[in-house]
Amino acid sequence: MRTLQPFNAGWLYVADQVDLTAPDERFQEITLPHTNRLFTHRNVDCLDYQFVSTYRKHFTWSPDPSRPQVFLDFDGVMLAATVWLNGVLLVEHLGGFAPFSVDLTPALVPGENTLTVFVDSRERADVPPFGHRVDYLAFGGIYREVSLRSVPTCHIDNVFVRPQEVLSQPRLEVAVRLSQPAPDLILQARLIDGQGAVIATSQGAAAQPDVTLHFDALPPVTLWTLEQPALYTVEVALLAAGALSDMVSSRFGFRTAEFRPERGFFLNGQRLKLFGLNRHQIYPYIGVAAPARLQRRDAEILKFELGCNIVRTSHYPQSPHFLNRCDEIGLLVFEEFAGWNHIGDEAWQQVALTELRAMIERDRNHPCIVLWGVRINESADNEAFYTRTNALAHALDNTRPTGGVRDFLSSAFLEDVYTYNDFSNSVAEPTQQPHLITEFAGHMFPTKSWDGEERMVDHALLHARVHNRQMGNDRVAGAIGWAAFDYNTHIEFGSGDRICHHGVMDIFRLPKWAAWFYESQQSPAQRVVLRLAAHWALGDSAGGAADSMLLFSNCDEVEVTVGEQVVGRFQPNRADYPNLPHPPITVSGLNRALAHHRYQHRDLRVVGYLAGQPAAQLLFPADRLPRRLLLTPDADCLVADGADMTRLAFHLVDQFDNPAPFAIKIVTLEVEGEADLIGENPFPVVASSGALYLKARHRPGVVRVTARTEGLPAATATVELLAPGTGEPC
Repeated sequence: MRTLQPFNAGWLYVADQVDLTAPDERFQEITLPHTNRLFTHRNVDCLDYQFVSTYRKHFTWSPDPSRPQVFLDFDGVMLAATVWLNGVLLVEHLGGFAPFSVDLTPALVPGENTLTVFVDSRERADVPPFGHRVDYLAFGGIYREVSLRSVPTCHIDNVFVRPQEVLSQPRLEVAVRLSQPAPDLILQARLIDGQGAVIATSQGAAAQPDVTLHFDALPPVTLWTLEQPALYTVEVALLAAGALSDMVSSRFGFRTAEFRPERGFFLNGQRLKLFGLNRHQIYPYIGVAAPARLQRRDAEILKFELGCNIVRTSHYPQSPHFLNRCDEIGLLVFEEFAGWNHIGDEAWQQVALTELRAMIERDRNHPCIVLWGVRINESADNEAFYTRTNALAHALDNTRPTGGVRDFLSSAFLEDVYTYNDFSNSVAEPTQQPHLITEFAGHMFPTKSWDGEERMVDHALLHARVHNRQMGNDRVAGAIGWAAFDYNTHIEFGSGDRICHHGVMDIFRLPKWAAWFYESQQSPAQRVVLRLAAHWALGDSAGGAADSMLLFSNCDEVEVTVGEQVVGRFQPNRADYPNLPHPPITVSGLNRALAHHRYQHRDLRVVGYLAGQPAAQLLFPADRLPRRLLLTPDADCLVADGADMTRLAFHLVDQFDNPAPFAIKIVTLEVEGEADLIGENPFPVVASSGALYLKARHRPGVVRVTARTEGLPAATATVELLAPGTGEPC
């Protein structure tokens, strides 16, 4: 039976292309995922990661007649990889965003083996997405995980699970691809529910390289929904004379997802307005080399903090850990293959098709994925190429539609869903159907965390206006805003710090006020939201003081008090935002209240009400001075595997723990224990908050982190490091 071994620890690395015989002393020891260098979070020069580096790993191999073939599975290497084993060239792989496998068998020897991977991270014109300008940085390195897979000669190569007639009489087809036909072997599949019970079985002969197993009489199944994302597992075994020879398992869900012309999107037969954001896989300091925990955390932010029901993986296949978490929490995904604006020559197009195939074959069992992106983002029409991409997607997966993101309405419509980047800051009347808005806002209104109050409010209201309009248009399936998070970019794009400040959150995943609009659209049954989109400072508005201010909330109404004077009760603005579940709330009459307190204490109190009862409260002090430094890790434990890490966010806050937006301080972090701080330390805080990462080493224990800044008490946090494989929740 196959073995699958993590292959991430014990690598050697040098930031240069060295000879295969170069001594190990030239290298440093690293653990994957790995970025070819670390960066500051701003002012990143793309030339700094564009070089060829060398990765080396020594490992011992003992031949096993039951599994003689050995593969190295790469989740992602940026941008091209040349793989050598024991001085033998095995493969040169082009493309940095999709997985690939290398057959090590021809060069393996019993005992000690030396693996070398030359990683070319230059932005090569022969490899997508490059060849022209690209609005994001690709960074470099073996930035996703690697595993060693040992299998029998006849083994299971791929499993595609296809639920059928889900809403009436559920059936299941399981398409199995074998490495070679084996008429004397039997395929046996088991359907396992979320509690681990086997609820159905099927089997067939392995006489052909492609075999479809059928589950025709299933017991009642639980649908995968956004609220209850029920997951099942199909376990496919290859049997030789009744003995287990190979086995592969895959999670999936029973659900239907369709885009209907003139009607929009339907999940399990129920109409659902799509409400989401785009996601880049870029992080501060580490580029794209984020471990599983950070990948999963992004999905959780999108679903639970921002209240999205869909995310677009702009503009490339993304981490399996991210997609797995989307499956688990009920977050829909529009996944597209790598590219941006540019279509290269025939060889370039072939690389793109190879990545498209790899993406679909890896990800087609994810119930979260409802649409394949088969057009290079914002490219010109190319009917010959896009006929091929659509045909390939339909051949590999006949259960999902295709979309192709364009930025001009006259574009040829070859896909199943008309996916359109609408930067009109409105909603262009759709002519092609079905119609999905895949970008809006973004570069039309870049906003920094330290921008003035009016800019921050206008940014948030732009997202509110577009979503209000799309929700009121039955011919639009939904809208996916640009973007969830700020990201590093090339000099031709972004602001002077080479960051595209297009996100509703900054690059650290810390919210701007537009993020508060998104989270306020959640049902209060999930989470009560009450946010003030104002600094509560007389001098931060044009004219010296504003008579009104904005709240984002899912409460029925709010009561506002200044000092001891009640300003009034205020309801959501349904006149201007009739289609939003929870419109913004405008508070007026502040000048009258402030007139009584202009030279006195004037704390602000906001109480949100649901069904007539207080449900949330905000308190803002008059002085708005920073009184405390907070330090908050996202996780209270990590796995001591040399790769796991968590965000350490620090906040300068007032006496009621609100962000102190005008504080400018230097924050310094110190760590005690078997972990490293990743990021700029000391850190210059200019917008009340910032973040570093805490990265575990290889030894279990307790890590203590202390944050200090002049004039405020120190803040501390502890994180426990657990031994790998202990089974402890972490």
